[in-house]
This record gives sequence, structure tokens and C-alpha cells, in this order.
Amino acid sequence: MHIDQFDFHLPEELIAQTPIEQRDESRLMLLNKETGELEHRQFKDIIQYLHAGDTLVLNDTKVLPARLLGEKKGTGAKIEVLLLKQLENDRWEALVKPGKKLRPGHEVIFGDGLLTGVVEDFTEAGGRIIRFTYQGVFNQILDQLGNMPLPPYIKEQLEDKDRYQTVYAKHVGSSAAPTAGLHFTDQLLKQLVEKGIHIVTITLHVGLGTFRPVNVENIEEHHMHTEYFSLSEETAARLNQAKKEGKKIIAVGTTSVRTLETVIDRDTKRFHAKQGWTDIFIYPGYSFQAIDGMITNFHLPKSSLIMLVSALANREQIMHAYHEAVEHHYRFFSFGDAMFIY
Repeated sequence: MHIDQFDFHLPEELIAQTPIEQRDESRLMLLNKETGELEHRQFKDIIQYLHAGDTLVLNDTKVLPARLLGEKKGTGAKIEVLLLKQLENDRWEALVKPGKKLRPGHEVIFGDGLLTGVVEDFTEAGGRIIRFTYQGVFNQILDQLGNMPLPPYIKEQLEDKDRYQTVYAKHVGSSAAPTAGLHFTDQLLKQLVEKGIHIVTITLHVGLGTFRPVNVENIEEHHMHTEYFSLSEETAARLNQAKKEGKKIIAVGTTSVRTLETVIDRDTKRFHAKQGWTDIFIYPGYSFQAIDGMITNFHLPKSSLIMLVSALANREQIMHAYHEAVEHHYRFFSFGDAMFIY
């Protein structure tokens, strides 16, 4: 398929720059993938469209405040470091800006010496391997000094770090939030459980590759980045019970979809506890085995994310829905509004 089939006009002002005041009062577009029918509601109305016995799958990853601002030792030059992947012995793979100023052996000071990093090597992708030294617990220092690694299209400062975390975030390791989950509140989750909806979690640590554009004309030639996932015995058992009972499995976000479709045994249609790395790329023509529906945000033109949602409904339905979203001034992407494809 040609990448232009996933293009649409998105006015820049529709890319949400800040989160809405109340998480569950964002707008919700409902798309019936069987009929193509659209409805416009508020997110908290999602409870009316989920039924007792359904299983809702959340990604409980927690975003690392991975953007560090420091100074190069000796010159005082301002340096930005974005942590990508923890290696071993306090060594991290990172992106640095401006890159030309940091070479192996150079040292960066953060927080008046609370944290120090020494560049050890270059990475193949043009990043750096940095070894950090500090006193205390690294994650606590990061909470104190680090900023949220917001996507490049968000220009506003985030006043409250917690608004780029889901209320159920638990396992630290993501470079970006699983944003479909940002709409849930503790109260809404409680109401869902009271209605008889099962809630389970998986973990997929979202990489910055999620923002990487698809740069090939034929989308089948696109190679996805790899991301770490984990699915527990408890979650696998609940999902298998849902399959056995003929109940629906609803994934919250593209990250949950990718994890579930990676883990399910396509021969037996069963889930097994598993952890590892996935680079699954889902686009139209894909045969879903794990899920019946998904809650997601509105994605950017020509992105791998809009290709995934176009596989669950169909491309024509999704492009029509997106044109409707633009016409009705829905807010797009990380801090934007939501869609439920069912």
C-alpha cells in the first residue's frame, strides 16, 4: 500500500499542546467497525459501551523523566541529554543536543553536581553511550532533575509531570506515555469494575521510535523499532478465560494491541505468559487474533499508528472518521481526544 493512502489534512492547531483539565472529560468518537457508524460522546461515557464480562487491557508502563539539562564541564556549554535505554553499570544509550559538542571523554554536570555523566562512545544511530555517577538512588535523582520527554510536536511546557503518566502507571521504562490510557481516572476504573468489566495489565515500554515517521512509499517496506514487553500468568489466564467464554477483549492503546498480537499463539488462539521484544508492524490486511476492539487517540498523518487502526476497522472507515474529527475540531495525538473502535 502507498503511504499517501494514510494522509489527511491536519491543521496544526488541532495538535493538543496541553492536557484537558479533567482526564475523562475529553471527547470520544465511537466507530462501529461493522457498520462504519460514528457517534460523538465524552470519554467517561465509555462505560456505556463496555459490558459485564468484557476484559479491558491496560499498559502499566511508567514514563521515565528522561530529558536532562546540564552543562559541559570546562566550558559551561548547555547540553540536553535524552535517555533512551539503560545498559549496565549505570551506562545508558542517549541522544545528545548539540551533538557536535560531546565526544568520548567529555563530561556533563547536572543539578550542580548531583549527577555527572561521562561520554564513553558513539552509537550506530549517532547517539552516545554515557556512564553516570551519583550518590543515592538513580531514579530518585531522575525524578528530581529530569523532565518528561514530550513528543517533538508539543511546544508547551508541562506544568504537572503526572499528567503525562496514566493513573495506573507502575513499571518505569518508557520514553513516551501510552497516551490512550491518559483518559482514565481512578473513579472511572472503579465504576468499570463495579459493572463487571475485568481489568488486566500488560507492560510495553514505549520507545521514541513510536514518533519515527514512515519514510518509505510502500508501507510494507517499513521496519518497526523494537520495544520490550511483559505479560503475566495472571493476565494470560484472564484473557484465555475471556476467549473461552466468548467475551470481548478491548485493548487500551496501540501498545496493548501490539503486545497482545505478539503474544497470542496464532494456532491455538491462547495467550501465554511471556516477556521479550516486539517489532510487530500492523497495517491493513493484518488478521487480528487477540482483540475485539480498541481505545486509542487520534494519530498523525502517514504514521504507523494510523496504519494500525486502519487494520482494525478499515482504511476507508478510519479516513472518514479522521475527516469528521477534523471537521468537529477534535484534539489530536498525545494530549488529544479518544476513539473507541468496537
